[in-house]
Amino acid sequence: MKLELVATCLFGLEKLLGEEIEALGYERISTIDGRVTFLGDEEAVALSNIFLRFAERVFIKLGSFHAESFEELFEGTRALPWSDFIGRDDAFPVKGHAIKSALHSIPDCQAIVKKAVVRSMSAEYGIEQFSEVGTKYQIEFFILNDEATLMIDTSGTALHKRGYRKDALGAPIRETLAAAIAKISRPRENVLLWDPMCGSGTIAIEAAMMMNNIAPGKTRSFAAEEFDFIDKAIWKRAREEALEGESVSDFKVFASDIDPAAVALAEKNAALAGVSDTVKVFLSDARKISAEGRRGTVVTNPPYGERLGTKREAEALYREIGEHFRSLSPWQVYVITSHPAFERYYGKKADKVRKLYNGMLTCYLYQYFKNDR
Repeated sequence: MKLELVATCLFGLEKLLGEEIEALGYERISTIDGRVTFLGDEEAVALSNIFLRFAERVFIKLGSFHAESFEELFEGTRALPWSDFIGRDDAFPVKGHAIKSALHSIPDCQAIVKKAVVRSMSAEYGIEQFSEVGTKYQIEFFILNDEATLMIDTSGTALHKRGYRKDALGAPIRETLAAAIAKISRPRENVLLWDPMCGSGTIAIEAAMMMNNIAPGKTRSFAAEEFDFIDKAIWKRAREEALEGESVSDFKVFASDIDPAAVALAEKNAALAGVSDTVKVFLSDARKISAEGRRGTVVTNPPYGERLGTKREAEALYREIGEHFRSLSPWQVYVITSHPAFERYYGKKADKVRKLYNGMLTCYLYQYFKNDR
């Protein structure tokens, strides 16, 4: 079955997501803020959920149409082929978003979409009432600039929840963002990657999984595994492909922290992710780490001052790591923080700054390619 699929992501990760969709062999149709649309089939549903590192969810797109009124939303939704996917006993709850559109009341839009789907399926199945006791097909609408898109969620739990991080310290970085930062830092086998303020170890773990070709979704389940129109054998083959593709790399990662609780948690999470052989976790002060003649890259997510400690404490830390990290030259340094004046406290203007989002929190990735004085 030919399907139009939509993979959503954190703002700023669209290019990385599009590239990995194409690396899976699928044709990208369009890209807008936070979502990439591509062509696939039932196998693409399984592979994209299991393999995509930067996606938050994968949806099956049923269609798009102009909708400035509830009547247009109802008729456009009703005309879509819902019964091709949803059975007569299946559950089909509705949720969604509306941005810069005439239709802005989410509860009203939910009610209209639900009514339209019921009307469409009633015509196909010849019944008026639906028990909704079967498989759950979560319907999601997205209305942007009066263009409504109707989709079915195939992921269930958001894809950034890999399964290895059962516990986390305060203000954890989302796994998809950590993977993106690791990717941007250009990890290589002959260059040590070091997160000296590792917290629960997410950046180090995502870098290790990437370099060992460990599929991020290989151990978790997805909503679409229960969909009747997708053969269970497709999921089995996709997971076998994920296992067969794993490799043992010479890539090494250091994950250190000044907090013993963080070190213990990072060590536990690395074991759950299956990367203990790649990630060395230990207690250390970021302001005292030593290059010891090795080639390396610092990639870290220091306290923001908004959700961890105070802003003044964060600024003092930025001054101290700025002075010390420059002593590690020619190491490169990648720091993500929500503090817009980070460069002033760090003591050096970044070679490149990239705007990213940790959930809804605006962050900046400061990249130092020549981390000297």
